Amino acid sequence: RQRWRSDGRALQKLPVHMGLVVTEEEPSYADMASLVVWCMAVGISYVSVYDHNGIFKRNNSRLMDEILKQQQELLGLDCSKYTVEFANQDKADQVLNCQSTLKVLSPEDGKADIVKAAQNFCQLVAQQQRTHTDLDVNVLDNLLSSTNGFPDPDLVLKFGPVDSTLGFLPWHIRLTEIVSLPSHLNISYEDFFSALHHYAACEQRWGK
Repeated sequence: RQRWRSDGRALQKLPVHMGLVVTEEEPSYADMASLVVWCMAVGISYVSVYDHNGIFKRNNSRLMDEILKQQQELLGLDCSKYTVEFANQDKADQVLNCQSTLKVLSPEDGKADIVKAAQNFCQLVAQQQRTHTDLDVNVLDNLLSSTNGFPDPDLVLKFGPVDSTLGFLPWHIRLTEIVSLPSHLNISYEDFFSALHHYAACEQRWGK
């Protein structure tokens, strides 16, 4: 536990929001839970889990159980500091003032959410609550429900042979650093921390 904390502090920069994107056909709940708990342990505030088939989201209670189990095993009494929250619940159920918060996403939280946001904006225009000139990046951000309360991802770890994020938050990853790893199956903490070290050493030029 002490090592994870010191590892997080030792990095020149740490992502505020990390996306964990699985492009493999057979997702592992145990391995994904390990990744989530490591994110929490090093001090990452927001974590998003995504697979293109929506398996984790459909079975979020199973993933939750595995995360809570590994929290207890890996963090011991410290696990009370961490809260797991799933996307698309009522706002009253969301806890965003804790040390780490998790959202489990599926393709419906990507392009489909953008379409829904556009429809909602059009309805506001039709009801004369908005005009078409009001639409900008901030307005659209506020209309997107899947990432309400979350900043854009700073880093995405993409697992698997597919050279694509397969629909993961297409609106939000314009400036995101993406690190590809062969698989999330049997991933080691060393592989995880190596990806964080790569991100910390990366100079982001913001299009300049």
